[in-house]
Amino acid sequence: MCAVQRTGRERRADWETVVEDLDGVIDRETHENAPGVVVRADAVAAVLEALRDSAGFDHCACVTGQEYDDRFETIYHLRRYDEPTRELSVVVPTSAENPVSQSGASVYETADWHEREIYDLLGIEYEGHPDLRRILLPETWQGHPLREGYDQTQSQVVTHRENVNPIADDHQQGPDTMLLNIGPHHPATHGVLHVQLTLDGETVVDAEPDIGYIHRCEEQMCQQGTYRHQIMPYPDRWDWGGGGLLNEWAYARTAEDLADIEVPEYAQVLRTMSAELSRMLSHFLAVGAYALDVIGDFTATFMYAIEDRERIQSLLEDLTGQRLMFNYFRLGGVAWDLPQPRDAFLESVREFLAYLPDRLAEYHDLLSANEILQLRTLDTGHLDPNVAKSYGVTGPVARGSGIDYDLRRDDPYGYYDELDWSVVTEDGCDNYARLLVRMRELEESASIVAQCVDLLEDWPAEDRTIQSNVPRTVRPEPDAETYRAVEAAKGELGIYIRSDGTDSPARFKIRGPSFSNLQALPEMATGEYIADFIATLGSLDTIMGEVDR
Repeated sequence: MCAVQRTGRERRADWETVVEDLDGVIDRETHENAPGVVVRADAVAAVLEALRDSAGFDHCACVTGQEYDDRFETIYHLRRYDEPTRELSVVVPTSAENPVSQSGASVYETADWHEREIYDLLGIEYEGHPDLRRILLPETWQGHPLREGYDQTQSQVVTHRENVNPIADDHQQGPDTMLLNIGPHHPATHGVLHVQLTLDGETVVDAEPDIGYIHRCEEQMCQQGTYRHQIMPYPDRWDWGGGGLLNEWAYARTAEDLADIEVPEYAQVLRTMSAELSRMLSHFLAVGAYALDVIGDFTATFMYAIEDRERIQSLLEDLTGQRLMFNYFRLGGVAWDLPQPRDAFLESVREFLAYLPDRLAEYHDLLSANEILQLRTLDTGHLDPNVAKSYGVTGPVARGSGIDYDLRRDDPYGYYDELDWSVVTEDGCDNYARLLVRMRELEESASIVAQCVDLLEDWPAEDRTIQSNVPRTVRPEPDAETYRAVEAAKGELGIYIRSDGTDSPARFKIRGPSFSNLQALPEMATGEYIADFIATLGSLDTIMGEVDR
């Protein structure tokens, strides 16, 4: 068991009081849902540290880089784990000719990967960064693809370099280390993820995730699409494991916030029900695949999970018309109401919910009560809650370390604050705890769906408005910007959008929860056995579509 250090909702020093005494703060900005402070490029670490320690901003949710005509800009989106609605944007401008800024990685570990991505795609350099190199593209890549002046026609030469032992200079490890490549094409990586492990015997002494194998330019494609019609089909593809509707909600919430679009109450209930069915799709795949990873259970647990996913997919197919890439949400509501006859559809949902408790009891018999699985998951993959917070870990991975953080409750949206449900946490801080969180969240999601079904059944026909009156062309105010997030299946899925007054975003940034969760993998794997590594990697339930984007 790990010690969970919680501060509750105690009153911290107001951020305005904190920044008054900081020389590095040079201006203020207004964002749609969070105030902003503008900071000199050489004062980033000091300002971030003061805001973390004195104002309680212990969660760096996202770091966004962007280019203007006259400058580059880095934005650190800060929140509090114990009060996510208290948000702050730390804006760091740099010159267009020499974009150099101080790194924030010494304050927030999660800034390490985010800054590397910005350096890779935009070319902003971060002084003091522990390992500033490309993260998605090969080291030999010429140019930075998100820059306005990037030449897409230039030739690229990608050379093969021999793998270098990352602890070659550490003589304490002795000469008997071995470099082991896992992936990028391997069943245990659940996608095209490459992990370089350095082993001393069977003990992992270093682990380095290598990402970028399926980078698909999702952000750039969204920047070329229109708010109203062309962006919504993309989010389903970030998490093809079943979390598509949750991803759609992340975009819908952000764009609606930016354009001041209201959503009818009835549509909020439809969104909440469909989103929780989508969460269950993702969790069933995670539980089934984990059984396959850890105990090789294909014939029972994995096939059970696939069968139960199929039942949910049939329900969502009836609702959305699609079986995997749903494209059901619309700005201001949803595409259409429940399928006809309504009563038959609602009864089919109720039948599934009635079937589920006995089925979940079987999962617990096969997994949580399984002695072999317990031996391989208890006290392995340890993730201390303070370390998890430093890396910006969210979702079941964070809640498995006792971090009581769920945006459905803490930053309410949809119909969640009108329903009776609980946030699931476990304080084991290990692989077993993360499995238990997902299994118990299946029960909570079923409870939420059941309450939505009751509401939808009794909703007066004359009040069943599925979409508000949204303009044919959505054009938010110029220079309006916002960061919004939802509780996706794998954690906090956030989107930053900046408008330039047209019907397409000037900047569209996706904060995938798996990106930050995966960054914490070396902390969990180092010092453990190679056999434990597979269980630890599987417990993160990463999906590479939202890591690489």
